[in-house]
Amino acid sequence: MRLGTRRERSFGGVRQTRGGGMGVRRWLPALVLLWLVIGAIACGQRGYFTDPEANCSSTGTVAVTVIAGPLNYFGVNPKVTDCNMPELPQPSP
Repeated sequence: MRLGTRRERSFGGVRQTRGGGMGVRRWLPALVLLWLVIGAIACGQRGYFTDPEANCSSTGTVAVTVIAGPLNYFGVNPKVTDCNMPELPQPSP
């Protein structure tokens, strides 16, 4: 077999090639990473990382903005305004 050629197999008249496809599985992780990086850039441009007050609603806003990714540049402005953390039971003394 020469270098740069694909091996082809025939099963019942259907030809299948190996190793030549650029499937979704190959590009999906890179696209997801790029999506999240664009969301993080949007958070930085809005000043969410420099906010000294870190509470549940500001952390939630950062999370949903990162998840929204490029949609931030098409007018999506997700914010978490009402965030209530459940009271954890205190250990007995």
